[in-house]
Amino acid sequence: MAYRRSPAVQARLDAQEEEILRAAIEVLSRDGYRGLSIAEVAAGAGVAVGTVYRHFAGKAELVTTIFRRVAGREVEAVAAAGASGTPAERVRGAIETFAGRALKNPRLAYTLLTEPVDVALDAERLVFRQAFARTFATAIAAGLAEGLLPPQDPQTSAAALVGGLAEVLGGPLADGLDATAVVAEFVGFSLRALGAREQE
Repeated sequence: MAYRRSPAVQARLDAQEEEILRAAIEVLSRDGYRGLSIAEVAAGAGVAVGTVYRHFAGKAELVTTIFRRVAGREVEAVAAAGASGTPAERVRGAIETFAGRALKNPRLAYTLLTEPVDVALDAERLVFRQAFARTFATAIAAGLAEGLLPPQDPQTSAAALVGGLAEVLGGPLADGLDATAVVAEFVGFSLRALGAREQE
């Protein structure tokens, strides 16, 4: 008969895992992916190194778990920001929401967006970018249906916006610079590229 953990034991293990994830996010926010070590995460969580390995197979799995959690929240926030209004308002809302949230924790955002990482995390980035692109594609498709945008393929335009935004933010996030002006420039560029007018 298989062993079943009691609710109390499971709750303790869940709390321990949450503490490990919290400590790992703290290290990523300070030192990035290359600076993260299991030993440092264990110390930050107040557990033994072996305890971290009981929850996660290694660094890649730990950071992938964090990425899925953080990226999921970001996609939800960006999708909500780009859910209504004219094409210009939806695109502006999505870009400004994404950038604004990234700039609150630039080192973590850089790690999740562009820092060189393992193949497993690169695969998660692709899933995130595709989810983020769907927000733009939905807004673009709506604009096309309403006759507010010139003919274009929504998926291609959306992918271009996502790739461009990651590229534009990459440098400022890596260097800890204020990217407010850069974001405003990118919003203007995006609206021109899509053929969206601010006054719509």
